[in-house]
Amino acid sequence: MNTAIAFILIFGALVFFHELGHLYFAKRAGILCREFAIGFGPKVFSFTKNETIYTIRLLPLGGFVRMAGEDPETIEIKSGAKVGLLFNEKQEVTKLILDNRDKYPNAMMIEVEGADLEHKLLISGYEEGDDEILQTFQVNDKAHYVSEGEEIQIAPYKRQFASKTLGQRALAIFAGPAMNFVLAFVIFIVIALVQGIPVDKPIVGELVPNSVGDKAGLKQGDIINSIDGTPTQTWGDVTTIIRDNPGKEIELDLERDGKNLTVEVTPATEKEGNEQVGRLGVYGPVEKSLLGSLEFGVTQTYKWTKLVVVSLVQLVTGQFSIDMLSGPVGIYNLTGKVAESGLVNLLGLTAALSINLGLFNLLPIPALDGGRLMFFLVEALRGKPIDRQKEGLVHFIGFALLMLLMLVVTWNDIKKFFL
Repeated sequence: MNTAIAFILIFGALVFFHELGHLYFAKRAGILCREFAIGFGPKVFSFTKNETIYTIRLLPLGGFVRMAGEDPETIEIKSGAKVGLLFNEKQEVTKLILDNRDKYPNAMMIEVEGADLEHKLLISGYEEGDDEILQTFQVNDKAHYVSEGEEIQIAPYKRQFASKTLGQRALAIFAGPAMNFVLAFVIFIVIALVQGIPVDKPIVGELVPNSVGDKAGLKQGDIINSIDGTPTQTWGDVTTIIRDNPGKEIELDLERDGKNLTVEVTPATEKEGNEQVGRLGVYGPVEKSLLGSLEFGVTQTYKWTKLVVVSLVQLVTGQFSIDMLSGPVGIYNLTGKVAESGLVNLLGLTAALSINLGLFNLLPIPALDGGRLMFFLVEALRGKPIDRQKEGLVHFIGFALLMLLMLVVTWNDIKKFFL
């Protein structure tokens, strides 16, 4: 598979499911989600459905769900402003025309006296040509501003992020990383269903065509009772002895269809790191079952989660160098190598990266989901939220530091792979 295509598919899947977690629970809480984006920077593709703009952006550095109220509303209607109004059949305002009013000849033009588009959803003013009678109009809770040709839905306070309970807000943020773990769990189940679950028994499974084991006459289903007189009770026993005897003839005592036989074979010599190991080109036995696949999904997700946590602890304690971290460039190169070994291995890489992404986002670092959850914890302890401007400043600094870290890691990747 082409490296670029594989990388785009993996990146897209990781970000999509992460942001889908945010989107689903935010919408479930009644929060207006203005945009669901994969990538940052200029828009490459977009469409609108159910109040939300879905976009693919140019830079593959992550994604976001833009929820109403997380940032200050960009449009404010002040007293004295000239605004055009369009109504529905209930005489509720559905569009507020802020400029280019000549393009809306059917709109009622008013000079605004006052507007509350968050709580009371009212706008009052004097109709053009009549500055004596003050009129007040009800605004539909899904009305849109029209500014510079772009329509932007208003965000009543009840639809804003800050209006929701602490539990609803925390769940909407936590759901992103949680979905990465769910994705990894599902991928591991698929892998188990496709290739089976390893069974630790000394039984010959699949053989690589024309391998040493195949040429020696080994058959799938052969039971290896001993090697050079050493009893073998597990597949691990078999692989250990074979690995320790590269280029040396060994004798396998087999049981095939109830009969005992002996096969002499010389493991091929292959380099693994800095050592030479023996290989027969024989895989261990596997079994396929739904229940076993579910168990495999749980155990593999736990195994990789524990591995990443240990690595993070080692990084914090200085046992793990920052030079060993990989960014987009390193992951791109790794994706190319893994893609050459087959779809199953590529799925395994996707699951591992998904767990990495989920855990990384749960770190209590400003600008990450874990950092936001920490602010919710402080809010729960003190009984009131931290000032939004102060919190926003902390997240901005955190984001800047993360971008700096990304640059350092990317430079390390470039040095390792290209210089």
